[in-house]
Amino acid sequence: MRNRDNWMWEEACALLERTERLQRQFFQPGAVARAMPTWEPPADVFESEHGIDILVALPGVARDRIEIRLSPGLLVVIGERDMPRGSHSTVIRRLEIPYGRFERRIELPDTGLELVRQTLQSGCVQLNLRKTR
Repeated sequence: MRNRDNWMWEEACALLERTERLQRQFFQPGAVARAMPTWEPPADVFESEHGIDILVALPGVARDRIEIRLSPGLLVVIGERDMPRGSHSTVIRRLEIPYGRFERRIELPDTGLELVRQTLQSGCVQLNLRKTR
């Protein structure tokens, strides 16, 4: 009986995590003020003694639609994923992939960081930051 309780608890936690992720992606405060929908792409951050590597999932976003802003303690990835063009007779049956303007803010250590490489591969932007201090 105890294993079943753990399984149910794990399922409940996973469901809450998915709900929070979707809320962050689709219900951004201030979106109405910008007059554009916003969503937040998922990101992974890896730190070593020499730098920080960041991977941001942006499948379907063209390289020229991505802007990177680095300031002390903060990295911001901004851009837009365009809605696929359909004919006037197209009916959307399901829309799960977020489209429109996106913005991802990633807090970083306040140490000096320099963006040394930015690559787009397999739908992910990989950013390599070098520690300068």
